[in-house]
Amino acid sequence: MSKLNVADLRRNYTKGGLLEEDMPDNPVRLFESWVKQAVDSEALEPNAMTLATVKPLGQPNVRNVLLKGINEESIQFFTNYASTKAMELDSNPSVSVAFWWPELERQVRIFGVAEKLSDDQNEEYFKSRPRNSQIGAWASDQSSPIENRVELEKKFREIETKFEGKEIPKPDDWGGYAIQIEEIEFWQGRPGRLHDRIHCNKINGQWKIQRLQP
Repeated sequence: MSKLNVADLRRNYTKGGLLEEDMPDNPVRLFESWVKQAVDSEALEPNAMTLATVKPLGQPNVRNVLLKGINEESIQFFTNYASTKAMELDSNPSVSVAFWWPELERQVRIFGVAEKLSDDQNEEYFKSRPRNSQIGAWASDQSSPIENRVELEKKFREIETKFEGKEIPKPDDWGGYAIQIEEIEFWQGRPGRLHDRIHCNKINGQWKIQRLQP
């Protein structure tokens, strides 16, 4: 088997630029615009974000989740409140997330604090999910060990039968979080590795915008 030389993997970024004058007063509006452009580019998972939480002994813990809401102050995602990530957020609500859209040669990093959404918000979103996803929320005790996949699929069928012909209620331990945005950084690939990095830090309710060297 031939050896893969990852050090030789590289590309030149040429698809765009980002200048200070492009920044709106609230940078979250630019983030929302970039998400829309990622959707329009037909990226495979334009709302996929890498979420980092903190384990009890201080180690970072990272996984991909799906962005499910944006407003002027926060971004939202949903999970099981008994999952590993939820237990880590109970202990330390500080998080960071990263979005990577190779089709646009763009990255966004967000830092903030996660807060649980209200029961009404959780109910509203759960009702909008596909039925199979609703069943899956009941069938999976997220992050808990299980003997094999056969057992998981058995649990799915049992829940499917239980709610056949009925509306599926939201499980008590399922819901969402709003990450209150404190910092956001935009990265746009540029030729010669002179990438654009614009860092935005919210201080006393006002955004401070600063260019960083790549």
